[in-house]
Amino acid sequence: MSLAETVRDHIVRAIDEEQLAAYGLHVLVGHESAQHRWRSDDRVNLYSVSKGVSALAAGIAVDEGILSLDTRAVDALGVSDIGSGAEAVTLEHLLSMTSGIDFEWFGDQEVPWPDLAQEMLARPSRGPGEHFQYSDASTYVAMRMLGAVAGDVRDWLMPRLFQPLGIHNPQWLRCPLGWIVGGSGLELRTEELARIGRVLRDRGRFGNDRIVSERWVGRMHSHWVASGAGGLYSSYGLAAWRGPGVGWRLDGRYGQYVFIHDAADAVVTITAHEERSDQRLVEIAAAAVTDAVSDDAVSDDAGSGR
Repeated sequence: MSLAETVRDHIVRAIDEEQLAAYGLHVLVGHESAQHRWRSDDRVNLYSVSKGVSALAAGIAVDEGILSLDTRAVDALGVSDIGSGAEAVTLEHLLSMTSGIDFEWFGDQEVPWPDLAQEMLARPSRGPGEHFQYSDASTYVAMRMLGAVAGDVRDWLMPRLFQPLGIHNPQWLRCPLGWIVGGSGLELRTEELARIGRVLRDRGRFGNDRIVSERWVGRMHSHWVASGAGGLYSSYGLAAWRGPGVGWRLDGRYGQYVFIHDAADAVVTITAHEERSDQRLVEIAAAAVTDAVSDDAVSDDAGSGR
C-alpha cells in the first residue's frame, strides 16, 4: 500500500467514525495519489478557499509586473471619495485582511451599494497593517484591482491557471456589476481543487509548467499576521491559515480544505458540507499525514537495521 493510500484510509476511517459530512477526498504524497468519494464529484462552492485562488491570481499579476504588493487600491481603481487613511491601503493589506477598514461583508450577502469596492474605500482605516478583520470584501477589492489592469479576472486566469491545470470553464459568483466576488463563490470539483493544491505544494509548478513564482507561494504562508483568535484561526498569511501542526491551509466554510504539509511533500484536499464540526476534517487530515510519515520513517529505519 502506498503512503497516499495509507493517509487516505486513515482519513476515511476517522471521518466515517465521526459521521462527518464529507463529499470527497484527494491525497497526494510525493508522486502517489489516492482518492475517496462519499458522493458524486460535482462542482461545489469552495467558499473561502476561493481566496487562495484569488491570491494565486494576484501572484501571477505580480510576476507579470502589472501589480505589486505595494500597489495602492485607490490608485488602481481611480477612487476619488477616499476614507481617512484608506489612501494607504495596498494589495498586500487586502490579501492579508489588514486594511484597517471596518467593513465586514461576505459573498452570500446582498450588495446594497452601487459599487462595493468604492463603498469600502470610502470608509476610514484605523491604520493599514495594524488591524485584522476577515471579510470577503477585502479579497473582492483586491480582485477589482486586478480587473482594472487585466479585465475580467476569471477570463484572464483561463490561460494562466485553469487551462494549464485542465480545469474547463469554471464558474465564479459575481457581484451586481459583473466582477467575481473573489473571496468566495468559485465552484470546482474535489479533484480539480486538488490540482490547485498541487501547485501550492510544488511551490508554483504544475508538472513542467510554472504557474506562479516559488517566491509568491512562499509568501502566502509566511509573515503570519495575528488575527486575535485562537486555535486554528490565530495566524493568517496571504489568503492562507497556519496549521494544523507544521502545515498550512486554504480554508472554506463547511469543510472545504487544501492542507499542505511541505516536509512530507503532501497535500490533502477535502470538499464537504459539515455544519457541526468542519474543523475536525482538517485536524484529521493533518494527523493522518503526520502519523503516516512518522510510521514510514520508523519502517525505513527498521529496514536499514538502524
